[in-house]
Amino acid sequence: MSVLHPVLVEVTERLRERSQQSRAEYLRRIEAAQGNGPHRERLSCGNLAHGFAACGPTDKERLREGHTPNLAIINSYNDMLSAHQPFERYPELIRNIAREAGITAQMAGGVPAMCDGVTQGRAGMEMSLFSRDLIAMATAVSLSHDMFDGAMYLGICDKIVPGLLIGALSFGHLPGIFVPSGPMPSGISNEQKSKVRQAYAEGKATKAELLEAEAASYHAAGTCTFYGTANSNQMLMEIMGLHLPGSSFVAPDTPLRDALTREAVLRVAELSAPGSSYLPLGQIIDERAIINGVIGLHATGGSTNHLLHLVAIARAAGIELRWDDFDALSSVIPLLARVYPNGYADVNQFHEAGGMAFLIDQLLSHGLLHADVRTVFGTGMDGYTQVPQLDAHGALAWMPVSKESGNRGVLRGAAEPFRADGGLRMLSGNLGRAVIKVSSVPDDRLVIEAPAIVFHDQDDVRKAFERGELNRDFIAVVRFQGPQAIGMPELHKLTPTLSVLQDRGHRIALLTDGRMSGASGRVPAAIHVTPEAQDNGPIASIRDGDIIRLDAVNGRLDVLVELAEFEARVPATADLSAHQFGLGRELFGLFRRNATTADLGAGVF
Repeated sequence: MSVLHPVLVEVTERLRERSQQSRAEYLRRIEAAQGNGPHRERLSCGNLAHGFAACGPTDKERLREGHTPNLAIINSYNDMLSAHQPFERYPELIRNIAREAGITAQMAGGVPAMCDGVTQGRAGMEMSLFSRDLIAMATAVSLSHDMFDGAMYLGICDKIVPGLLIGALSFGHLPGIFVPSGPMPSGISNEQKSKVRQAYAEGKATKAELLEAEAASYHAAGTCTFYGTANSNQMLMEIMGLHLPGSSFVAPDTPLRDALTREAVLRVAELSAPGSSYLPLGQIIDERAIINGVIGLHATGGSTNHLLHLVAIARAAGIELRWDDFDALSSVIPLLARVYPNGYADVNQFHEAGGMAFLIDQLLSHGLLHADVRTVFGTGMDGYTQVPQLDAHGALAWMPVSKESGNRGVLRGAAEPFRADGGLRMLSGNLGRAVIKVSSVPDDRLVIEAPAIVFHDQDDVRKAFERGELNRDFIAVVRFQGPQAIGMPELHKLTPTLSVLQDRGHRIALLTDGRMSGASGRVPAAIHVTPEAQDNGPIASIRDGDIIRLDAVNGRLDVLVELAEFEARVPATADLSAHQFGLGRELFGLFRRNATTADLGAGVF
């Protein structure tokens, strides 16, 4: 292991000092809830009888009189979400593994799991971000019975894993482990799919051709294979020590996948209070683990959604992570992976090239990752430089990862990175603060100065394109998309249209208080603008024709209008009633009215 990079030390120390009071309060709270031995021993006879009434004889006997761990299963299974469909068989699998090990496991609760891929551009997307907080609450409800000594969290996708983790941290005295199900097999290349999408946007491909391409890409059970928020979640859970080493991207329904799930059951049983190595989840997620998550995000070119989610996760553990911390680390953490949309490869190719074990090994060897952390594996991060495999007898074993990348076009060592920084940058100026992901943006597009064209709906951008009004240099300002306005939806419908215009040679960019996730692509996009338009942020005062300068090189975002004139303007307003009511959206009014700003996590906690 190398000496830690001084910037990493400095950022971590600032975070620790800033969080001293809130973190101490959090740790006091979980320590007060710990107790000794099985939690169900605190229950009255009536409470306990309710808790095991539906169990079979063996489980009932262990729950009634034994002192063995009882594990909660929190499941996000549904048939419609391909990444979560494999979880259908996990509760029975886990219960059987637990019985064989002389312990018990109970399905404690299910959490909602919407698919952003299905709701993209639809009304449902306006509920997506707030579903994270709903999942957190559902997780807490599921753990509220004092029946459990540890928990297994079954989740993969965009808001589900952050929601599960926030909920788990509210019961941070319980040990826990996150259990993935793995990516689907590779379909047609993401590059092919993108070309068909752009052809359709230009009217050069039929809807049938587009559907055929999409169906050839999203074609089986498992996680979508591009590197968006879902796969960024898996990276984070591993580099933060909440997965078993090498388990993030093992294919679903395979012997190795089941062996890893078996080991996960046994590990969380050992970590439980009746087990031999008690370690609550709230102690695993400390300042070093949070910083490791930020580093992993930079090193892989991960989803911009985690500038919201990691902030919210940290707050749930009493840690005050800020965008400034992301920014400071971005300058020293190199980009080691090229996975679509930041390259041609998918996550299966990333995994085959050495995957997380190679990435972690490289970061550790160059002093770019905290090694001295607690993990569910029982080691520091050095244990995560190993690759799981089955031996000749079918037993699970871990082997050291190769020091050489299996594919230098996908994964590289820290001495020869794809770029010197991770490609996530903060912007600030007279328009507020924003985030931009530049890992796939061409160098000649890192600075865009062009007139604004203002929209209040992403569909209006498409309509303007179809009318031929966008064949010029411009910055699309799509506002009233923030958390207080309509829930901060992702705006991926814009990507094919804006990509077509950029490919025609126009200098364009996007400016929005909405989101673009991990798939913003090659078009420069200043997203998460805060203060948002609904909060009378400066973005609400932009008018058509105002010259805007987006400078990702120097981290600036400015409207080039005389200050006195700009401040004298009356901020625009928007009729959002169509977005806030109907199709269940009125039920999320509580979230919109109480949502924090984007830089504080865009949630209600």
